[in-house]
Amino acid sequence: MIPVILMIPVIPFFKSKRLGIDLGTSNCLVWASGEGVVLAEPSVVAVDAVSGKVVAVGSEAREMLGRTGPPRLASGEAGSNLIAQKPLRDGVVADFLVAQAMLKYFMTKALGTARLMRPEVMVCVPSGITQVERRAVLEAALTAGAKTAYLIDQSLAAAIGAKLPIEAAFGSMVVDIGGGQVGAAVVSLGGTVASASAKAGGAKIDEAIGAHLRRAHNLIIGERMAEDIKIKIGAALLMNPKKTMEVRGRDAILGLPKTVVVDSHEITGAIGPVLASIVTCIKNVLEQTPPELASDIIERGMVLTGGTAQLRALDRLISSQTNVPAPVSEDPMHAVVYGTGMALENIDSWRRLLHTR
Repeated sequence: MIPVILMIPVIPFFKSKRLGIDLGTSNCLVWASGEGVVLAEPSVVAVDAVSGKVVAVGSEAREMLGRTGPPRLASGEAGSNLIAQKPLRDGVVADFLVAQAMLKYFMTKALGTARLMRPEVMVCVPSGITQVERRAVLEAALTAGAKTAYLIDQSLAAAIGAKLPIEAAFGSMVVDIGGGQVGAAVVSLGGTVASASAKAGGAKIDEAIGAHLRRAHNLIIGERMAEDIKIKIGAALLMNPKKTMEVRGRDAILGLPKTVVVDSHEITGAIGPVLASIVTCIKNVLEQTPPELASDIIERGMVLTGGTAQLRALDRLISSQTNVPAPVSEDPMHAVVYGTGMALENIDSWRRLLHTR
């Protein structure tokens, strides 16, 4: 009698997925093995202030930013039960429980039908954060449902995603300018040689725009309006012709609705101090760089990644202040999440540079 061998097929549904997560202050991007970037949503969560239940996450919650009233007080005084907030500030977890709920939502949405199997997750974090803050991100990922969690420095992930030859025996420099932080690093032979970070990202630019309008025009605006101004007419250098924009908000003195017209030259002056902090961070890294690698960087230039790197003329400002070419990468928004995914796919090569639980 010939034995019958049953071949049981491996159903993809039961395969454990790998997720790379760019957990940014402004946006969260998720990369899935074999699929690429499957999710890109704002890092915003709407929470019921009474029950603590998460009501909305991502794009839906962002629509509520600045549109909810003050929270209802314990005394029973009138107020809103809904609070829209960003659980990450300056690139680190500010509210652990809300960040955990946001991670769980994004992971579940990215996994789709494969959500029954706990995934391997790699999260990128700013290089300048403390060990306590690193543990908070690892705990949030594990509690949100990850089987194994890894952390990779944001600058290293950006360098991998920007396709820099970081394992070669010469220096490559990357500057990642995100919503909460700017991180600059020089990499060579597969490791980071010099790095620095500063809390001077897109959120600080938005704050500077809001503060200027209040000071110069007695106009109070929200986060979303400040971001719209930055995107539509913001520039790192004075550029002609000037762009203008009609800005609506609340009069700081009368408390009534008010509209003013601002121009791009005015905004450039308002955001100057924040841009100076970004340039200072880059200069700090260049000062730490060994001479041999510095000569490589002068020849090859540095690469800019991150959403804020798309600010008009920012590459020209950095280049003029540092005497080093500073082109923006081909896909600055996705460089970090691509780098995170590539590191996760080749985990054995990068394990020595990762934090894991």
